[in-house]
Amino acid sequence: MGVWEIILFTVSLIIMLVGMAGIVAPIIPSIPLIWLGAFFYAIFTHFEKITWMVLLVFALLTVFSIVFENLGNVYGAKRFGATKWGLVGSVVGTGAGFYMGGPIGLILGPIVGTIIFEIVGGKGYKGALKSGLGNFVGFLGGSVIKTLTGLAMISIFIWKVFG
Repeated sequence: MGVWEIILFTVSLIIMLVGMAGIVAPIIPSIPLIWLGAFFYAIFTHFEKITWMVLLVFALLTVFSIVFENLGNVYGAKRFGATKWGLVGSVVGTGAGFYMGGPIGLILGPIVGTIIFEIVGGKGYKGALKSGLGNFVGFLGGSVIKTLTGLAMISIFIWKVFG
């Protein structure tokens, strides 16, 4: 491995690690950045070690991760008894949280949105809080899946480059 390839590997890995940071700082597109790091490396090495097939698998993992993350909050809220009002509140809270609170807002917005909309929809405080808790549990589940997916992608990337 020459100096150029070491530099390229290092830059790609840094992009991927920034992606991993996006799991705790939701404003950073986590898993898509990991895919981008692999794509960057593949292009500049003419797809010798990171092939189109690897990129396709990474793309499928990226889509899986995004879908699971977005459905996680809703599924969690639903499992904890959220009504349609709470689910709408989760979506509204996500948007409001992003614009008003940045990364923290992306975490708290859906929870607060779920609680507020459940109360507006006629649910009592206790039930609304339970739905909000479910939203948070779903968020944690999505974060675990994203973490495992990101670690798997980075591990495969390193294995393909050095294997």
